[in-house]
Amino acid sequence: MVDSNSWDWDTGEKLVADTGGWKDKFEWVEEFQAGLDGEKVAAIVKSGEGEFSVCVNGEPWKNTFDKIWHLRFGPDGRLTCIVSADMAWTVAVDGQAWENSFGYVMEVKFSEDGKNICAFIQQDGQYGGAVNGQAWESLFANMTNFAISADGTHTAGAVQTKPFGEAEVFKFQEGCFSVAADGKAWDKNFFNVWNMAFSPDGTKLAAEVRTSLYDYTIVVDGTPWSKTFPCVWEPIFNPKTGAVVAPVRIAGKWTLAQDGRIIWDRSFVQCWHQMFSPDASKLAAIVASKYGRWTIAVDGQPWGTTFGDMVTDAVFSPDGARIAAVGKEDYDWSVFVDDTVWNGTYDMVWQPIFSPDSHNVAVKVEKKGRQTILMNGKPWKRDCEQVWNPAFSPDGSKVLVRSIEGGKYFRRVLPITEITG
Repeated sequence: MVDSNSWDWDTGEKLVADTGGWKDKFEWVEEFQAGLDGEKVAAIVKSGEGEFSVCVNGEPWKNTFDKIWHLRFGPDGRLTCIVSADMAWTVAVDGQAWENSFGYVMEVKFSEDGKNICAFIQQDGQYGGAVNGQAWESLFANMTNFAISADGTHTAGAVQTKPFGEAEVFKFQEGCFSVAADGKAWDKNFFNVWNMAFSPDGTKLAAEVRTSLYDYTIVVDGTPWSKTFPCVWEPIFNPKTGAVVAPVRIAGKWTLAQDGRIIWDRSFVQCWHQMFSPDASKLAAIVASKYGRWTIAVDGQPWGTTFGDMVTDAVFSPDGARIAAVGKEDYDWSVFVDDTVWNGTYDMVWQPIFSPDSHNVAVKVEKKGRQTILMNGKPWKRDCEQVWNPAFSPDGSKVLVRSIEGGKYFRRVLPITEITG
């Protein structure tokens, strides 16, 4: 979790950087990234032929690289990116590359506190994970669906454990894929392995697998559920009990199962992206209540509000009493909270954010190429070139807004009443 207690929460406006002037200093400037505390804005810049760097608050890193991509601030404020130098790839943190480099780096993930940085790597045609630059001892011919534990000390991937050719159908049907946790593959192989999830404490690992041409199930630490299904989706762990919950398909409909046993007495056309409330007393999921109509179901009971295209980015409030999500109907995106749609539609809406006391909801939105913040359905008075997700102060009375207006990057701490009225 991001600790915002040490951030500057004094109300006011701060001009951090004149980002509009960067294009005069460099050959090109890529997408801007802002630190979670709002104190820094950064972008990948090209300063010469085959020479890339990162500019932070107007000052470039001293080190340059052949190529840079995937620039991101971590939860602890460190700035990371994937970099190439001398035909090798690695991760750079605040301008300093990891000591070890690889054939390629596909993906970077952070622990919840940002202290551990994990990467999905390829080396000499073999694939695996790396934590803070240290690669797995064993790599694999293929790997997908990279996952990490909440503390970032454990990593996993769906790996190929046996070689097979394009025409070796029977060998494939024997099972050539498994899960590798920290570089060690499970003893059991499967037809296919997809999404994985670690338990909150990182001690257990669950994955969705196909066990035969027609059978699917969930496997926990190498042991499959006792029951198979025509299909399953990504599992999650109950944060209190350690039980594993996953969407499963039965008789042409979808519902939720826990440790192989059906727990909802209602089924849907589709059911996925399940989530527990923080205290695990409630279980919600995105469902299709009928064909082509999407909504939220809580403990098996669907909301009345539906959307024709999709529902996404659902989130529980900290107290577990409320849910906010994003819905799309035709080309219009909307925010809906507690089964009520906010007024106004947008070209894009990001995931809603609850205040620590669960009373207020803030959302980043975009319309006609301009971005702003909504709070409880009311728009902020400023219309910006770019904003980032807002952040509430620990006591919930203020909101941090990071924005670019007129080519300038601002950090503002506002009383929530400035937006809500």
